Amino acid sequence: MNVLKQVAAVSLMNLRSVPQRWSTSLVIVVGIAGVVGVLTAILAMGEGFRATLGAAGKEDQAIVLRSGATSELTSGLGREAVDLIARSAGVARGADGQPIASAEILVIADLPKRGTGTLANAPIRGVQPKAFELRPEVEIVEGRAFEPGPRELIVGRGAASQFEGLEVGARLAFRDADWTVVGIFSAGGGAHESELWGDAETVMSAYRRGGFQSVTVQLEDAAAFEPFQAALADDPRLNVEAQTLRDYYAAQSRQMSMLINVLGYAIGYIMAIGALFGALNTMYAAVSTRAREIATLRALGFGGGAIVASVLLEALLLAVIGGLLGGSLAWLLFNGYTVSTLGANFSQVAFDFRVTGDLLVQGIAWALVIGFLGGLLPAWRAARQPVTTALRAL
Repeated sequence: MNVLKQVAAVSLMNLRSVPQRWSTSLVIVVGIAGVVGVLTAILAMGEGFRATLGAAGKEDQAIVLRSGATSELTSGLGREAVDLIARSAGVARGADGQPIASAEILVIADLPKRGTGTLANAPIRGVQPKAFELRPEVEIVEGRAFEPGPRELIVGRGAASQFEGLEVGARLAFRDADWTVVGIFSAGGGAHESELWGDAETVMSAYRRGGFQSVTVQLEDAAAFEPFQAALADDPRLNVEAQTLRDYYAAQSRQMSMLINVLGYAIGYIMAIGALFGALNTMYAAVSTRAREIATLRALGFGGGAIVASVLLEALLLAVIGGLLGGSLAWLLFNGYTVSTLGANFSQVAFDFRVTGDLLVQGIAWALVIGFLGGLLPAWRAARQPVTTALRAL
């Protein structure tokens, strides 16, 4: 009998006996399911956070901050600088012939979190009229857009789900005045859905600011970024730095994503060690209870390689079942689940967990590694045990 037939025969015998050992086999399945489920859920948090900020990042748009500033909150731009930036080389113009640019101000207000009432930082962005042409993904889904002048706000869907009292018609009291929520908007799932928007001049007046913090521009195309960047650098009246929106939001998400990944893998490794020991104990017990069967097969001429392969196949099969179970639970429980965390601007960013196909494949890979390591030593022991010793012991 060739090796493949031996492996198939022994593996089939092993698998038929699994229902008789379901309680011990369940240890491997549940342990690995826990590892894969927790790891996938935590990494899905980082994936969702990156996707939310990434949705706002585009290669053919640029954001300009004061030189040395790492975020909008640490930046400041005067009105003259804003006008020079908007009219620089490479900036696209709209149907009215005006540059597609929005000088903006970002401030923070304390609003109560939905469900707990705890105050948290909510970002309020003051934008100019071109902001809507600049961001065509922004769409009013309820109510209407704000009007310049009155203290009116529109609220992103993410912010409306995370904070209390942001329904259309609600009145918010901050900066010694009442603001009226006149609309709810979506932004393609991007970071702007966590913000409240109002007219830039009105927000600046309420917060007693004399300047803006950033300018976002629509470039003629992605290739226009370098000429635009060079034009800003060559103008002695400006002390600014430009980045594409994609690079800017990637930098803003990097630190949080790294923290989530480190946490996820640390927890995953700890749980994987526990699952590995569970797999070792289970497979050692399975080999011990089948010692007579294995010895008999060896006496009949079955090779040690077939025994090793059959035990490993059983461990890997149980591991795959555990991995699929853990991945499925992570997808059912967490995919699309909305949470919020503190972003780079010290404000709440609402985002959804994203259980992607890559994460599920990674979870299965972890399950296979644990199953292989957990089955290797017991398989080696089963193949190395002398036939006469096993038969006499039983």
